[in-house]
Parts: sequence; structure tokens; C-alpha cells
Amino acid sequence: MSLPQQMRALVFDPPHGLRMAEGAVPRPGPGQALIAVEYAALNWVEVARMDVVHRPGDIVGRDSAGIVVCAAKDGSGPGVGERVAGFRPASAWAEFQAVDTADIAVVPAEVDLASAAALPGAAVSALQAVRRLGSTLGRRVLVTGASGGVGRAAVQLAALAGAEVVAAVGAAGRGLGLTELGASEVVTTLDNLSPVYAVLDVVGGDTLTAAYELVEPDGVALSIGSTAGQVVSFDFEAARRRGGRQPISAFAVSGPFGPDLAYLLDLVAANRFDPQIGWHGSWHDAGTAITALLNREVRGKAVLHLD
Repeated sequence: MSLPQQMRALVFDPPHGLRMAEGAVPRPGPGQALIAVEYAALNWVEVARMDVVHRPGDIVGRDSAGIVVCAAKDGSGPGVGERVAGFRPASAWAEFQAVDTADIAVVPAEVDLASAAALPGAAVSALQAVRRLGSTLGRRVLVTGASGGVGRAAVQLAALAGAEVVAAVGAAGRGLGLTELGASEVVTTLDNLSPVYAVLDVVGGDTLTAAYELVEPDGVALSIGSTAGQVVSFDFEAARRRGGRQPISAFAVSGPFGPDLAYLLDLVAANRFDPQIGWHGSWHDAGTAITALLNREVRGKAVLHLD
């Protein structure tokens, strides 16, 4: 198969944000597969803090799904023609993407590529965070920012792990569908909430401060993100009075992504996990998708079709 030499891509172009550009098709390394991208997803951090995550001229995006057009030279990973999803910083919003085979998973026939593209960043983060909590069977787990991509994934995965999930959202409308995803309780404020074993926080700032005060003495709080963009402060004297054993950690997702992504794809294929795509459109409308995401008008994930 003869591959094109040039491709289109959406690149970071300050101060305007994005522009469509043409560039060379990437040359994959020995342990990388070349993917013809059909769908790509938005993650909050890469659009809300585009100037921090990307340099001018960088191809935007991390999550993609498409078809392998060139298998890895070292023999690892999927073969040509396989439908795959993958994760790689600053390269997804392009017609072709070279991805480490360790960060790729084959998409089951039952799963469409748009759904697969929605999984890598958000759902893998949620999966690893839930796993970090240890056993949550029969325990209360609070998920803040529960209506976003990571939040909706965390609600489902914590419920699958046997937790009694409390989903916190910023407004009642943002909580639509969370009960169906496994939340036992959906709240718009943390006031008067009974204690929880664990917190998975996506919001940061005052929300994380308030959530930490709800953690039981043997519990744990994980900071997964900071969509509020606020500095966090804690009253550790109050924590000592509560028992003083509640650890709090800054969580960061880690690779390889392939095994966790494959697990999630199997859950989707078995109808046990919903990628929760709240916005789906052409990559020519990426600006519209970004605005909707930043204005908190998207419940779940936004996915671009590279048409």
C-alpha cells in the first residue's frame, strides 16, 4: 500500500487557537504503528490549557481511533487493517498518527471507532484512579465533576467495583443520566453530605477542600484534575481532629495504555461501560466543540470525525 507523503492536521496556533495545516506524514519508529485516524477526542486539559500542553505548531490531541496502515517494524502490536484506539501526546488531530504499540488496543467488532476514540485519556485515567483506591466494595465513593469525561467514566467504574457512588455536579442538568450509569446519589453541593471512604476529584479548588473534609479516617482522596483552576488549601488541624489518617494524593495517569484500554473496550463490547459521547461532529467544527466543552455544555466526551 502506497502511503501519502502529506497530511492535514489541526495545530496549535496562538493567539487564534487552532488552524488546519499540511505537514509530512509521520515516520513511525520501530515500536510504533502508523494509524489512519478516523476519530479523535477532546480532553479538558489539552484545550483549556492549550498553551501549557502544546507548543506553537504542535498537532493537538492525544486520543484517537482508526485503522493500522503500517505495522510496527519490530513485530509488536496489531497488523495492517486492524481497527485500533490509542494514546499519544500532541499528535491525534491529524489524518495519520504514529503510536507506540504499548499504547494501542485492538477495537472489538462490536465497538464503533467513535466510541473507542472517547476512551484513552479519560476512561483510562478513571480506571487507574479507581484501582488506586483499593477495595471499594460496599463503600461510599464521591466523584466530583461527575458529568465530564473522566467523571462519568469514574462513576461507572466505581459502581462496577461495588462502590456506593455519590456523583457531584455543578448544576442539576449536568447530572442527567448519572443514576443510570450507577450513581446512588447525585448532588449539586457537598453541604450536609455524609462521610465517604474515598474522593475522586476532577474539579480542584474549593471543591476538593470541601470533599477532603468528608473523607473517613481510613479513607483516601485523589486529585485527578483541576477544572476550576483554583489553588487548593486544606485545614490539616481539622483533619487531625478527624483522626489524621486520610491521605491525599495528586493522581496522574501512566502508561502503557494498551492493557487498560483493551479492558475498557471489552467492557464497552459487553455493554457494561458507556463512553458517554456528549458531542460528535466534524473536525472542521473543532472550535465549536472546544467552546462547548469549556462552557460545560458537553455531558461526557466530545469526539471529532476526521472527514
